[in-house]
Amino acid sequence: MTEKTFAFVVYPGLTPMDLVGPLQVINTFAETAPDVRVAVVGETLDVVGTDTPLRLAPSHTFADLPAPSWLLVPGGGAPTLQAMADPTLMAYLRKAAATAEFVCSVCTGSLLLGEAGLLDGRKATTHWMFRDLLRAFGAEPVAQRWVEDGPVITGAGVAAGIDLALYLVGKLGGPAAQRLVQFGLEYDPQPPLGPLDWSQAPAAELRPFTERTVRDGLAGVPQLRDKLLAHL
Repeated sequence: MTEKTFAFVVYPGLTPMDLVGPLQVINTFAETAPDVRVAVVGETLDVVGTDTPLRLAPSHTFADLPAPSWLLVPGGGAPTLQAMADPTLMAYLRKAAATAEFVCSVCTGSLLLGEAGLLDGRKATTHWMFRDLLRAFGAEPVAQRWVEDGPVITGAGVAAGIDLALYLVGKLGGPAAQRLVQFGLEYDPQPPLGPLDWSQAPAAELRPFTERTVRDGLAGVPQLRDKLLAHL
C-alpha cells in the first residue's frame, strides 16, 4: 500500500481556524484510511504565532515533504499578505503544486496561491471581503462556499474550511467516509442568528479594514500593494 500525505502549511500570523478546522476533518478521515498520512509543514520546526494567542508547531519542514499528495494553505489578515513576499514559501507552493493531486486554500490562503501563479485563468473564491483581489492574479472570483477548478480547490472565509475538507473527504473516500467523519465530529452547524443573509453583508463598514489590511500587509512591497488596491 502506497502512503499518501496531506500537508497543511503554516506560516507566521495565519488564522488558526483556517488550518485547524480542515485539519481535524482530514485527520479524522485518516484514522480510518491507513494509506493517508497527515502532516503540518513549515519552513522550520519552530513554533509560529497566529493572529490569536495560540501558537502552532509544524510536524515537518518543507524540505521533509517537498511533494505531498495534497496541500492546503490557510489564510489570515495582514501577515498572510506579508507571506506573499516570502520567497521560500512561494517556492514551496509552486514546487508542491507541480505534483499534488489537489492544492487547496481556505480564506485568503487563495491569495498566496494566486501570488504563486496557481490561479491564473481559474475560478476561485476567498473571504468575501477580499474576493475581488483574486482578479489581480488572473482568477475569476466566484461567490461560493468552495470552488473547484482543475486541481485547485479554494474555500471561502474561515469556517468554510470545514465544508471544503468534508467535500475533499467525499472525493477521497466516498459518501460513506464523508458521512462517518461528519458524524464523528458532530458537525451540524446551527448558528444563533441562522444562515448569513448576504444582502446584509456590511461591505461599506468593512471596506476600510480591507484596505488597511492590504496596506499594512504589503507596506514593504509597494508594487504588489498597489496591484491589489487597484481591485478594491
